[in-house]
Amino acid sequence: MGDDSEWMKLPIDQKCEHKLWKARLNGYEEALKLFQKIDDEKSPEWSKYLGLIKKFVTDSNAVAQLKGLEAALAYVENAHVAGKTTGEVASGVVNKVFNQPKARAKELGLDICLMYIEIEKGEAIQEELLKGLDNKNPKIIVACIETLRKALSEFGSKIISLKPIIKVLPKLFESREKAVRDEAKLLAVEIYRWIRDALRPPLQNINSVQLKELEEEWIKVSSAVPRQTRFLRSQQELKAKFEQQQAVGGDADGGGDDEEETVPQVDAYELLEAVEILSKLPKDFYEKIEAKKWQERKEALEAVELLVKNPKLESGDYADLVKVLKKVVGKDTNVMLVALAAKCLAGLATGLRKKFGQYAGHVVPTILEKFKEKKPQVVQALQEAIDAIFLTTTLQNLSEDILAVMDNKNPTIKQQTSLFIARSFRHCTPSTLPKSLLKPFCAALLKHINDSAPEVRDAGFEALGTALKVAGEKAVNPFLADVDKLKLDRIKECAEKVELVYGKKTGGAAEKREGKPVAGKTAALPGPGADKETKDAATKAGPLKKASAVKSGVPPKKGKPATAAGAGGAGAKGKKGPETKEIFESELSMEVCEEKAAAVLPASCIQQLDSGNWKERLACMEEFQKAVELMERSEMPCQALVRMLAKKPGWKETNFQVMQMKLHIVALIAQKGNFSKTSAQVVLDGLVDKVGDVKCGSNAKEAMTAIAEACQLPWTAEQVVATAFSQKNPKNQSETLNWLSNAIKEFGFSGLNVKAFISNVKTALAATNPAVRTSAITLLGVMYLYVGPPLRMFFEDEKPALLSQIDAEFEKMQGQTAPTPTRGISRHSAGGGDDGEEEEQEEVGNDVVDLLPRTDIGDKITAELVSKIGDKNWKIRKEGLDEVTSILNEAKFIHPNIGELPAALKNRLNDSNKILVQQTLSILQQLATAMGPNIKQHVKNLGIPVITVLGDSKNNVRAAALATVNAWAEQTGMKEWLEGEDLSEELKKENPFLRQELLGWLAEKLPTLRSVPSDLLLCVPHLYSCLEDRNGDVRKKAQDALPFFMMHLGFEKMAKATGKLKPTSKDQVLAMLEKAKANMPAKPAPPAKSSSRVVGGTAPAKFQPGSAFADDLASNTMESKPDPKKAKAGGLSSKTKGVQGKKVLSKPNLKEDDDKSGPIFIIVPNGKEQRMKEEKGLKVLKWNFTTPRDEYIEQLKTQMSTCVAKWLQDEMFHADFQHHNKALAVMIEHLESEKDGVISCLDLILKWLTLRFFDTNTSVLMKTLEYLKLLFNMLSQEEYHLTENEASSFIPYLILKVGEPKDVIRKDVRAILNRMCLIYPASKMFPFIMEGTKSKNSKQRAECLEELGCLVESYGMNVCQPTPGKALKEMATHIGDRDNTVRNAALNTIVTVYNVHGDQVFKLIGNLSEKDMSMLEERIKRSAKRPSAAPVRQAEEKPQRTQNISANAGVMRKGPAEDMSSKLNQNRNMGGHSETTHTVPREFQLDLDEIENDNGTVRCEMPALVQHKLDDIFEPVLIPEPKIRAVSPHFDDMHSNTASTINFVISQVASGDINTSIQALTQIDEVLKQEDKAEAMSGHIDQFLIATFMQLRLIYNTHMADEKLDKDEIVRLYSCIIGSMITLFQIESLAREASTGVLKDLMHGLITLMLDSRVEDLEEGEQVIRSVNLLVVKVLEKSDQTNILSALLVLLQDSLLATASSPKFSELVMKCLWRMVRLLPETINSINLDRILLDIHIFMKVFPKEKLKQCKSDFPIRTLKTLLHTLCKLKGPKILDHLTMIDNKNESELEAHLCRVMKHSMDQSGKADKDTEKGASRIEEKASKAKVNDILAEIFKKIGSKENTKEGLAELYEYKKKYSDADIEPFLKNSSQFFQSYVERGLRLIETEREGKGRIAPSTGISSQMEGTCVPVSTHTVSSSIGNTNGEEVGPSVYLERLKILRQRCGLDNAKQEDRPPLTSLLSKPTLPTVASSTDMLHSKLSQLRESREQYQHLDLDCNQTHSSGIGTTLASPSSAAANIDDLKKRLERIKSSRK
Repeated sequence: MGDDSEWMKLPIDQKCEHKLWKARLNGYEEALKLFQKIDDEKSPEWSKYLGLIKKFVTDSNAVAQLKGLEAALAYVENAHVAGKTTGEVASGVVNKVFNQPKARAKELGLDICLMYIEIEKGEAIQEELLKGLDNKNPKIIVACIETLRKALSEFGSKIISLKPIIKVLPKLFESREKAVRDEAKLLAVEIYRWIRDALRPPLQNINSVQLKELEEEWIKVSSAVPRQTRFLRSQQELKAKFEQQQAVGGDADGGGDDEEETVPQVDAYELLEAVEILSKLPKDFYEKIEAKKWQERKEALEAVELLVKNPKLESGDYADLVKVLKKVVGKDTNVMLVALAAKCLAGLATGLRKKFGQYAGHVVPTILEKFKEKKPQVVQALQEAIDAIFLTTTLQNLSEDILAVMDNKNPTIKQQTSLFIARSFRHCTPSTLPKSLLKPFCAALLKHINDSAPEVRDAGFEALGTALKVAGEKAVNPFLADVDKLKLDRIKECAEKVELVYGKKTGGAAEKREGKPVAGKTAALPGPGADKETKDAATKAGPLKKASAVKSGVPPKKGKPATAAGAGGAGAKGKKGPETKEIFESELSMEVCEEKAAAVLPASCIQQLDSGNWKERLACMEEFQKAVELMERSEMPCQALVRMLAKKPGWKETNFQVMQMKLHIVALIAQKGNFSKTSAQVVLDGLVDKVGDVKCGSNAKEAMTAIAEACQLPWTAEQVVATAFSQKNPKNQSETLNWLSNAIKEFGFSGLNVKAFISNVKTALAATNPAVRTSAITLLGVMYLYVGPPLRMFFEDEKPALLSQIDAEFEKMQGQTAPTPTRGISRHSAGGGDDGEEEEQEEVGNDVVDLLPRTDIGDKITAELVSKIGDKNWKIRKEGLDEVTSILNEAKFIHPNIGELPAALKNRLNDSNKILVQQTLSILQQLATAMGPNIKQHVKNLGIPVITVLGDSKNNVRAAALATVNAWAEQTGMKEWLEGEDLSEELKKENPFLRQELLGWLAEKLPTLRSVPSDLLLCVPHLYSCLEDRNGDVRKKAQDALPFFMMHLGFEKMAKATGKLKPTSKDQVLAMLEKAKANMPAKPAPPAKSSSRVVGGTAPAKFQPGSAFADDLASNTMESKPDPKKAKAGGLSSKTKGVQGKKVLSKPNLKEDDDKSGPIFIIVPNGKEQRMKEEKGLKVLKWNFTTPRDEYIEQLKTQMSTCVAKWLQDEMFHADFQHHNKALAVMIEHLESEKDGVISCLDLILKWLTLRFFDTNTSVLMKTLEYLKLLFNMLSQEEYHLTENEASSFIPYLILKVGEPKDVIRKDVRAILNRMCLIYPASKMFPFIMEGTKSKNSKQRAECLEELGCLVESYGMNVCQPTPGKALKEMATHIGDRDNTVRNAALNTIVTVYNVHGDQVFKLIGNLSEKDMSMLEERIKRSAKRPSAAPVRQAEEKPQRTQNISANAGVMRKGPAEDMSSKLNQNRNMGGHSETTHTVPREFQLDLDEIENDNGTVRCEMPALVQHKLDDIFEPVLIPEPKIRAVSPHFDDMHSNTASTINFVISQVASGDINTSIQALTQIDEVLKQEDKAEAMSGHIDQFLIATFMQLRLIYNTHMADEKLDKDEIVRLYSCIIGSMITLFQIESLAREASTGVLKDLMHGLITLMLDSRVEDLEEGEQVIRSVNLLVVKVLEKSDQTNILSALLVLLQDSLLATASSPKFSELVMKCLWRMVRLLPETINSINLDRILLDIHIFMKVFPKEKLKQCKSDFPIRTLKTLLHTLCKLKGPKILDHLTMIDNKNESELEAHLCRVMKHSMDQSGKADKDTEKGASRIEEKASKAKVNDILAEIFKKIGSKENTKEGLAELYEYKKKYSDADIEPFLKNSSQFFQSYVERGLRLIETEREGKGRIAPSTGISSQMEGTCVPVSTHTVSSSIGNTNGEEVGPSVYLERLKILRQRCGLDNAKQEDRPPLTSLLSKPTLPTVASSTDMLHSKLSQLRESREQYQHLDLDCNQTHSSGIGTTLASPSSAAANIDDLKKRLERIKSSRK
């Protein structure tokens, strides 16, 4: 039991994984309860079990497994994330559950599979189950089949895809296991239930017995349509519907509607494998088919017939085969063979389906012609063939050919064609049989029903009846207006008998719903949008009101009253006269009219109508008008009233007032009554007669407009124009045309009969009266708005003068778009079916094209021409093509019949001669224009091959092909291209050119389409493979096209299609899909007219924001009141612009203005940091490009959406530049008021501005630069510091603009760069500008070089990055540039540097070619400005720049380095310093200032000083940061919130106020203690450590000496400092960030603290020192080992050099080093040995061995040797490879020493070790130790005796000189302190004497200065000019060397030292010239060492202030000091001369 209790305590998920089955069982039970209990499907609890569910189902213990299965089922049912487990769980179920003996387990496994299908994972489950069918275990196979069957029976064939199942069925029937076969049989029966006979073909070949059994089973299957009974989660509405029906009791009435939906008709064809037959044709087929003997021809055809019996054929090139079959059908005299060939064609069409479509156009005309055959078997074969062929193409494509045959004289052909049309119509739906097709067919069929042959008439009736049934009466009736009643009834009778292929749904509905709209395309619309709208229109409208207009499918353009039952549209184009009984009423006789009028008019009125007195007539008219105004619409007898008005005198009325009234009454009646065309005919003559009348003209026009509104414009216009031109009155003619121009604008163009107008316009253009001609031209202009360029084709034969007038009018209209119709829709809701409109819109254009006179060029395409085009000789081929060109040029417009030309041209598209390919392409382009829309039928056989040419390797050929494809697509629309597999086949080809061109083309075309064929889905797999193509361009194009595919196919389908990809690809593609989903454009709104509605105010919701074009609309509404013209322009132009369908939503007009209030930039807390993190983590694209691609713009848009006001963003990303200008104006306006907002979005603003740099519009660029100037001014006032991220994503693009050709722009950019230095360090700007000098643009190179010169001039050499040398070399390369301005700029820049930096420049530049060098020297001479003069010049010439900088110097949030630059410039401006101070680079100058400021007053001044600096600047200024090193990392995110907070807190650590400091330390300690927050300190470690040791120094120098201070406070402060540092050094990652220089100072501070006797006296002092001890250990262990080792070596060197340093200090430093040595074995691999050896080299150079031996203790030399020995031991001979950083290895003994150690360890490993440890030294004359000791003993004896002291000292001096490494230490050790100092002093005196004679021995003698180093001297002579605060002294030589190093680094000449009396006078003789030369040598290494080793040497004297705040000098005697100074001067002179 004990075990039980163990696992009982575990959480559920752990129990489920427990090794005990009981524990697992218990876990599963609890999990089951838990899963049933969790309500929230998205609860995080679910995710815990993601990885466990597979284990639930595959548990090895059967009992536990059962419970696990139950729990898994509950999980899958309820968990949101369950889908992720599908694959693994399903495979677990198949392999581990289906083989279980327990039925319950299988049952649960099956339920789990079904549940996965329910949660939309059907595909994955099906895949696993099909895999299971390959399992060897029959139990598993049976269970898998059963699961598939169950799934199919419940979910239906829509969800379970049958194709893969049917594929494996035959194999299952062959299984040896009976159980498997039986289960397969059940599955086959279930499949049959769903797809019926489609299952037969695939199972034809199974065992006949089994097939028979199956047949028997199939017969039993009920014939009821199967229904889905279980639904996916996404089908909940269906489910509800289904349950409702079940409740009502089976199939209620609604059931019928859904039938098609529930059962997708599975096509047997889809389930078959395709067969390749072309290769199987007999070899001699083509010879035989041409043979003379009919038997041979028959053999050939029979072979084909056999092959085409295969139900599904592989696609291929069947052109030749089709050609010969067609020939047999058309030309063969043997009718049997004709029938056989027809059968072959039928077989081909059936087997190829859509792929046969391309050949349909060739074959159909031949077959139709052949119908003249009488033999029934031939006719039947032909019928079968043509029917099969029809199914491979569309009626649209065949319409031309069919209509051409309709007028044939042969009645049989007419009959068969009509019957074929009838059969074809049955396959159509209202959408595939639009009015544009119905119209020509009905016209032709109407002739047939009047034919003399009865069989032709019957066939015609049948065809019309079918059309009526398919398209509905409303669509067909307009075309049957002239048919008498008998015939009409016959048509209707036929209609009722027709059985449609697609069920009765559409037709029935049309009849059933009489009043409901079944307009144009609605029934077949893919989306519910239009359907819904049209239905709404009908339902809202009450019983019949305005339904009629909608029904007609014409946009509702006229307001007939509702009583008119068929008040529908006026025919497609209104050409056919009346189309419903209502619009024409029967004419009434005059008597009837008078009766009706008398009923509604006053009697007096009727009597006075024809009175002779005009006044009475006028009074009569007034009464008439009143009566009309009061009449109800339903009561108004319009015809009677207008006839009364026309009654004598009628329109001959002579009084104009009466006439005006009369015309006004006509208008009133037309507006108010149900005005019919009959009434209109009564008045129109009269109105036209008065149109030209000066007084009555306007009233006449008003009446005509009212009639047009009542009877529709097309009809009215036709009547009016015909009337006007039948008269002779030119005034009437011109005014009629003027009225028409206006009317078209008001009513729109739809339905107008262009042809009729064109003939009238031509008459008008020929008129003699100029007014008529002008009116005609104006009318043409208006028509041009709607019809476009094709209109001009009709007038090409006019006189040139007239043509030029017409062209001028068209030119005027060019940019305009047609205004929105304002009339003709008044009485209808705006919601008519959109599609109707779209069609209408297209029809206008097509209409015009249809009217063009076309030539038939068929007879010119002779066999001879075709063979020419295919000739072997290219010249002849070219001739053939030239001929075709000339034929087309002559014909201009042609009929679609072009004979054999397509095949001939197709072959030329892959001609080896590229010139001919291009010529063919231009012919095809010409062909498209000439043939117009009819070119559609050639898309498959000619268009697709053109697409193949897009893969050509030559650019110009591809461009020509693209132009051709576009020309074709313009004529055909895109549908033809996208149908079928052709496009996907092209995309499949792995040709990068083809892929990128084709994808680019699709990306351009798809966004403009409203719907696409479903075949587009076939392209998706290839699109995915393009996304992973090797070629970058292909990948980019594929990504660009992705959103547009998704726009049509939807995300779901696209995601589903990824199922077949490899898992890795799938993840990538899905990620791209997600991204594309965000960018997915809305589908384009219906063309243009939608916009009218938005303005009209009754826009259906659909058109408001979402449409892709609404953005243009919105922009207009913003500018002014919505102007209808613009609104429409918005709609159309955006289409042309191809605003890539991006969703820029506009708001409805009203809200627009309110939205502009409020801030434009929204502050998102931490938004900027988040964005930086994302960019660092590469979650988003890094802002780096040569030209901005769409994805960058999209990304920026997305990022901006949260923090920029919506309306402003719309402006910013608008396609039109004027909106960008507006956006910039708004941003300028808000700049001051929204400073914080601007700063919080600064990164985004700058990125957006970089996009504007790529605009070509100058006004935008100027505005951008203006904004930038203001922006940077504001930022510098706010003391903002640009982050790295902001700088790097902006500066490079700004620099591009420096190269602009316009001066004014270049000036602005330079000014901006100048201002940038105020908010971003000049040293960081430098590399960006340097990069700009590499540009190809010479102006940019020149400007960048000039800018570099300015930077150096203003900020000194330190801005040069990475080192002055590299930078200057780079600049110098431009002296040889080929562009003169660049050469000059480069020379000027280097001269500027020379002026600041002197001759050093030549050294830094390195080798230049002679020519360049001479140019440079010449220029320097010419400039003739010596270095000393430079700053003065600078102060004069560049006052503006320096003032700019100094102006803000005090307040900048900046690194100290920048601060200094400002001070430096102030100094320069003041010009008051002596010249030398001018040339001193700033770091240096500041150091001296510091030293002078300290001047003895430290106690009272210092805290205040520190306090001030720290509050001003986040990083304490006491450690100036030289420019050569990159500004410390925390600058990068200086302004990010956390960073700036940390900076602030750190600045308080060094505060003079103890409490402030303690608080700051506590806060930092808090941060460091929390793991998750500690990393925020990263990048701030150095800063923090500097602040802490500043504070330590402050305590040491100030607080400890302050009597008033409570010492407990100090202890508290100490413990805080130490506590927070210990915390810090426990976090290794942070500890490692501390740099060498900082660690050195830190160790200095800590050791000083340990030695501070004042601390020991405090109560808790000991505790403090113990803590410090612990801290030091932590620092040694956790810091970066290289940095700390380096720091300790430098510290040791300094402490040994510093006279005043206590020996204890050095000892502690060495103890630390020993500890490091002990750690070496573990850390050796992480140490940068090269750096450490460089440090040791420098140490040994400063302290040669003999010098070390003179130290009081032998610790230093032992420490050094131990360190080296340990390194040698650990690294072996490899140690010698690590001396790379040492340039001159001879300067110290390091290399020799290492070699010695290595040699010893190799020769005599044991002994050598001991020797080296003792420090035995090798003496040149191998004198034995004994001998040496004797000599020394002798000498010391002499020194000890009074007489020989001098002699002894001299001998000792000589001896030491000879044996530099002789050890005199043992002899001195035993003597007294006094004796030791006596000997030392004596030696030094001898040395000075001898050197006084002019002999200089730089490093052998023991200098007077050394006394300070090794022997404590009792008398100190301290220079008074430099304060000494804590009694320590430092030898001045140390500073002199450091000074040299710093001067060297800044490129100053060390020779100038003598200009500085204050320092040199204090310096004793420099005994260490070696250090100076070492820095010389190190100069080249500076770039490597910048970050590390040399840091500490830059940290100015402050580092040493720890030992002394001044410089203490120890001089032995005044005389020696003087000698030293002279000596020093001489030496300096010598160095100076050698340098030159």
